[in-house]
Amino acid sequence: MKLLRITAEGLPLFKEKLDISFYARQRVSESQKKILYPLFSNIYLNPANGFIGINASGKTSVLKVILLVLEIMNNNPINNSKNRDILGDAKEVIFNIFFYSEINKEVCLLETIITSNNTESEGIVYRIVSEKIWAKQTDKITTRKAIFDFNGRNPVMDRNQQKEDFLPDDVSIIIARNKKTGENTRVVNLLLFTNINVFPFAKEIPQEVITFLDPSIESLQINKNGQKIFINLKFKGKKEIVLNNLIEMNNYLSSGTVKGMIVFTLVLEVLKKGGYIVIDEIENHFNKEIVTTLMRFFMDNRFNKNGGTLIFSTHYPELLDEYDRNDSIFITKNRKGITVENLSSLLNRNDIKKSDAYQSGFLEGTTPMYEAYLQLKKSFAAVLT
Repeated sequence: MKLLRITAEGLPLFKEKLDISFYARQRVSESQKKILYPLFSNIYLNPANGFIGINASGKTSVLKVILLVLEIMNNNPINNSKNRDILGDAKEVIFNIFFYSEINKEVCLLETIITSNNTESEGIVYRIVSEKIWAKQTDKITTRKAIFDFNGRNPVMDRNQQKEDFLPDDVSIIIARNKKTGENTRVVNLLLFTNINVFPFAKEIPQEVITFLDPSIESLQINKNGQKIFINLKFKGKKEIVLNNLIEMNNYLSSGTVKGMIVFTLVLEVLKKGGYIVIDEIENHFNKEIVTTLMRFFMDNRFNKNGGTLIFSTHYPELLDEYDRNDSIFITKNRKGITVENLSSLLNRNDIKKSDAYQSGFLEGTTPMYEAYLQLKKSFAAVLT
């Protein structure tokens, strides 16, 4: 399954209806087809989607919404999700999840309505109170606008009519559909590793990845025997170091090297098998070249043959210039509530460098407020002069 679009209404932190598209909204030129993933007809997916904004603009919150949606699609209980806090104490949240089924060759709409109940024993508990699925074959879709038009169609599944007697209140009805089709979506969530670099796995890391990140490492072997881990680390011209704990690697390797080994190893799996990898503040511990290398792997159809998708947040405006297109870039702002806007609807001119437009304030709300800057300057002057 490939996500095409998410809309969400009723999320407490968001100022207005959230609307995120993952397909190529703008016209696709012949030369751009090599950086996109083809779905059907003239519909393509953006394989690298970036959310950029100043501090506290809501980037992480947006990523949590996306991850929660992916969990819903993968039959995971909402009350077990680490991202459920994005729902807050909302009275009602309405998700419209549009996705493409590669097995059935159809576009589907999953409408999920969630309510919350604050209990004394368990805190806030979430429940799906209404849910429907619509579907249509791709050969019935003739224009890009028609992708999301389900008017006049009857749902193929209705939670209130299905005889799923043992379906928990917080598990989507899509579980019944997924059982029939055998579909699921691989999701790699790296939000927990934004500021902490600890290996979540004990597996061999490709030597090419190691050399790219740190040329001084001659070899690194990680082996697991039952519950025991054996690590052999050797730097060029040095004696081999033997470790028995993945955490100990932080004593010998830089934070950037450790994070790079984690990210590149998991990226390789997503590129091989398809799916999603979600990274918050992708530039943390990385230089620009490492980040752009990751992006380029996803935006090269020679490597990304199964539609693997990178979704990330960043503070780096320079990364915007790596894109030939605007529709895979989203600007987040937080002024009495989070808003998310696609760059293609904000910047139509091609004669303006994307990073310059962002840093100059041309897009509005993308630079720290001038009034706040003046107050900060005044307070520093009082102390230092």
